[in-house]
Amino acid sequence: MSTKFKTRFTELVGVDYPIVQGGMMWVGRAELAAAVSNAGGLGILTALTQPTPEALAAEIERCRGMTQRPFGVNLTILPSATPPPYEAYLNVVIASGVKILETAGNNPKEFIVMAKAAGIRIIHKCTAVRHALSAERNGVDIVSIDGFECAGHPGEDDIGGLVLIPAAAAKLRIPIIASGGIADGRGLAGALALGADAANMGTRFMATTEAPIHDNVKQQIVANDERATKVVFRKFRNTARVARNSVSDQIAEIERQEGSTFEDLAELAAGVRGRAEVLGKGDMEGGMWWASQAQGLINEVASCAEVVARIVADAEEIIGKRLADMRA
Repeated sequence: MSTKFKTRFTELVGVDYPIVQGGMMWVGRAELAAAVSNAGGLGILTALTQPTPEALAAEIERCRGMTQRPFGVNLTILPSATPPPYEAYLNVVIASGVKILETAGNNPKEFIVMAKAAGIRIIHKCTAVRHALSAERNGVDIVSIDGFECAGHPGEDDIGGLVLIPAAAAKLRIPIIASGGIADGRGLAGALALGADAANMGTRFMATTEAPIHDNVKQQIVANDERATKVVFRKFRNTARVARNSVSDQIAEIERQEGSTFEDLAELAAGVRGRAEVLGKGDMEGGMWWASQAQGLINEVASCAEVVARIVADAEEIIGKRLADMRA
């Protein structure tokens, strides 16, 4: 295996390589997180993928049975008519002894206080420099900054990583993880050159043998190019990037109609539908599913160990040889 990288991120969390597996809903399970951690990156379990806090405790123990390396837990806090018991999930993370918590969504200030009191390192995901600075003031240890290329919710500013990452690096004192549209060694080297201390990859790790999703999804990611995404929910100021299929096209069409509301497309956009029909059964037109523009950079399904090794080797070649050889 390649030599280790040394960045502020790798030093802080104790991993070999500055590579983070995105905390993806329904995908961030023990087999994937453990495989990424065993490969030298940071695997992430997604707390709310588990139906109860007790199920999360069991999943953390399952992950511990698969890896001795550091891994984290993602807890995304979003407004909801019937919110999950967020504090109970956090208490499980604290009681389990997990030392890395990734937060996203609403300002998690009260959770930061609780987690830091337990000696947990906190990564907070955000989509704007102003939000990153707020997170830094609230005491997070690391910021993960999402460019417009990302899957999921890229915010409302539409700033791509090429600008967003160095803009954040210029103002933040804490380590930065670059996220959005990164899937290979070129992206990792580029992120480090722009001022980041690590790179987050979600869609890339969906197309791995260990990802607990239907193989049709993995093969679709390989077949898709960088244009195969759709931006939806902009009308409702909840902008999201998803994979393009007949369902996301239909959602976008309803959204364009004058007077349409979220309720008009809620059934099409339901996460339970995407999970069951697409991720579970492999019906690629069965629901809405999430993927980034990085699909255009993914050419094969491989193990997490193979993916990480190739990313690291390619990044090393770029940093140590290709760019070095350009100096006159």
